[in-house]
Amino acid sequence: MTRAAVIVGLFVAAASACSHSDPDKAARAATTAAPTTTDSMITIPADSPQLGRIVVAAVSAARVPAEVVEAPGKIEADPSRVSKVVLPAPGRVSRVMVRLGDAVARGAALLAIESPDIGTTLSAYRQAQARLNQARAAQAKADADLARARDLFEGRAVAQKDVLAAQSAAAQAKSDVEQADSAVTENRRKLEIFGIQPDATNQTIVVRAPVAGKVLDLTVVAGEYRTDTTAPLMTIADLSSVFMTADVPETQIRLIQTGAAIDVTLSAYPNETFHAKVSRVADTVDPQTRTIKVRATVPNPDGRLRPEMFGQIHYAADFQMLPVVPASAVVRDDERTVVYQEEGRGHFRPVSVGLGNKTADKVAVMKGLQPGDRVVVDGAMLLLRR
Repeated sequence: MTRAAVIVGLFVAAASACSHSDPDKAARAATTAAPTTTDSMITIPADSPQLGRIVVAAVSAARVPAEVVEAPGKIEADPSRVSKVVLPAPGRVSRVMVRLGDAVARGAALLAIESPDIGTTLSAYRQAQARLNQARAAQAKADADLARARDLFEGRAVAQKDVLAAQSAAAQAKSDVEQADSAVTENRRKLEIFGIQPDATNQTIVVRAPVAGKVLDLTVVAGEYRTDTTAPLMTIADLSSVFMTADVPETQIRLIQTGAAIDVTLSAYPNETFHAKVSRVADTVDPQTRTIKVRATVPNPDGRLRPEMFGQIHYAADFQMLPVVPASAVVRDDERTVVYQEEGRGHFRPVSVGLGNKTADKVAVMKGLQPGDRVVVDGAMLLLRR
């Protein structure tokens, strides 16, 4: 073998040795960095990058409700704050002063109508007033005749029957005055309903808002002639306070009483919670859904809550102090619900837990943990068995 061949052989052997040593070194490094798992413990080496991605925190304690009621519902207007506006008399609508959605004050002008009933009522009022004046004059004469008859009777100038006749005439005159006064009062009230003064010459009725609120419905336009005085022309509702009406399952209705404070969330405002108070619990059960209607009053000073908005009611009862962990700490492992408890730096033990109700982003732990235990709150998925 020549000297050159020997040198080439040594070089090839050295290269082969290097190619075998590098994979072994990489394998040892990978083994050092990978977690090791036993039946009850997961260990991650201190130099593993995975350990830096795991966040551990102590278990805290909080007041957690033992019973929670959640039920779908919707916003409704308070029926006692809703007014249906109708015509006080048949007539032609000459003007409509509001539009749909307008906010109106109590007594604000809504629409004007021209009605033949105005002239009829004014004429009846004036005739009644004239009859009243005549009746009062007749009463004054009858009273004077009675006084004179009594004086004459005392002087034995007339018989007693003349006094009795004068008394009867005075009584009849008084009755005529009372009847005439009633007719005047009745016609004056009609004019007040119309909003017309007795001495007015204007033949227009102005319909005014009976309550303060918003115009939710409007079914009339200027120029229409309406004869039906029972059909609503518009709906005005005071929405400063509204109802949240929900259907609560009969299995949970025992938890809710009138006056109870509840929370309301709405699809329209997903990041807000509104506070309400239960004002009524229905007396019957819906046979189809097996639910009971619950109505709660919700303050609405800024008018953001509108009828027919959908949402949920939330009611919590029987609070108790329990360990709580973030929802991110809880994982499913082989049909179990577990939380990974830290036993030491890089050492984690899966603990089976029984969970209670959830409040905000925390979950109550009924069994398996105690306050002060340190558990993985972020990165727990890295510890799942593969």
